[in-house]
Amino acid sequence: MERQQDYVLRTVEERGIRLVWLWFTDVLGFLKSFAVTSEELEQAFEEGIGFDGSAIEGFARVQESDMLARPDAGTFQITPRGSGLLANEGIPGRPPRGPEGDPPDGGVARMFCDIYTPDGQPFWGDPRYVLRRNLEKAAERGFTFYVHPEMEFFLFKEPGDPTPIDAGGYFDLTPTDGTQELRRDTISVLEKMGIPVEFSHHEVAPSQHEIDLRHQDALTMADSVMTFRLLVKEMAARRGMYATFMPKPKTELSGNGMHTHMSLFEGDQNAFHDPSDEYHLSKVARSFIGGLLHHAREITLITNQWVNSYKRLTSQVGYPVQEAPTYVCWGRHSRSALIRVPMYKPRKERSTRLEIRSPDPACNPYLAFAVILAAGLKGIDEGYELPPEATDNIYEMSEQERRARGITHLPDDLYDALKEMESSDLVAETLGEQTFEYLLRNKRAEWDQYKSYVSPYEVERYLPIL
Repeated sequence: MERQQDYVLRTVEERGIRLVWLWFTDVLGFLKSFAVTSEELEQAFEEGIGFDGSAIEGFARVQESDMLARPDAGTFQITPRGSGLLANEGIPGRPPRGPEGDPPDGGVARMFCDIYTPDGQPFWGDPRYVLRRNLEKAAERGFTFYVHPEMEFFLFKEPGDPTPIDAGGYFDLTPTDGTQELRRDTISVLEKMGIPVEFSHHEVAPSQHEIDLRHQDALTMADSVMTFRLLVKEMAARRGMYATFMPKPKTELSGNGMHTHMSLFEGDQNAFHDPSDEYHLSKVARSFIGGLLHHAREITLITNQWVNSYKRLTSQVGYPVQEAPTYVCWGRHSRSALIRVPMYKPRKERSTRLEIRSPDPACNPYLAFAVILAAGLKGIDEGYELPPEATDNIYEMSEQERRARGITHLPDDLYDALKEMESSDLVAETLGEQTFEYLLRNKRAEWDQYKSYVSPYEVERYLPIL
């Protein structure tokens, strides 16, 4: 740790970095930040920076509000020119801006922080700590948890108008609308910040796009997802567009998902791979799937935390084909299954992985990765059996056929997800009791506001006739 801090301090001095943004995340997954000058950075490493935790969602009550943010030197990155990523807004004595709005020397950097109490203990409400604690449980079993999310988003002209700005479809080449250029430039900035990208493409719906982040350990990836969401919005705004990760921004459009591929490694060995198995799945992988399926309903509030999330998790007839899962089952080829075992390279050990298709990109990635891992580890610890594979189109089955095969469905709405989570020992243990209780209170309040709201649909449908 000291070696990393020394590297950061030396780099800041050598590169003329004037300003370092320190980032952390509240319980709902919103990025928070403040800036320190280069002169204050060494003290920030040694003592942390104090702030009022009672002003941050889910952090602390007024009577216990003092918190310390300590930069994680391992997350240090200089923000590239042209990204617009938190340039020196409103900082006295800042360097003059370049033509693209950035300092001419690229003199801005960022680091993620871990949150501590004044007595030096990790803070229970820090989502980074929640994930780190669960990764340590995996490490005790000899596992490293890797994830690879597919990040979907829409590009619109402005926040209040979800009208598509292109007519593209899946894998379409759309060279004249500027969105392909945005994806290319975004990837360039991501890779300059040490966030590797696997590939990108136009998604199914008009104005919908996807950028897949190459697999990393789960904590690094959660940091990368937070950086990615901010960067995409910044890059879009610079081009007069609005980027949104809202799960379902418009009824007629497919929703935004964050299909997440995952694997457990024991050293250099993929713990999910068994070349002698018919599916090339080890006993560890089978039990991990069993855990995900067994606990799927109770973790859904974390992977899909907004009222709007459940407009995506629907199989309603009459709208575009949905690949978002509704039913709790697994399969190799069906994209309607909750858990999929990709079969692109079945004999390649390092490619053996699982894909959970329910999360959306508006979740808190730290908490989402934590509950996914916890559910899978529970399956391993308890030796859950892998149920039969769903090989048919689940949407075309009757309810009786699904019930006969033991296929349940995900929560229908936020209230249903709340009822499932509030009795979950697994989620309470994974998040910590105080974070667990805070999320329940927050989501009950969101549901109460939503159910009392008179929507345009109701006014249009009922006001003329009632």
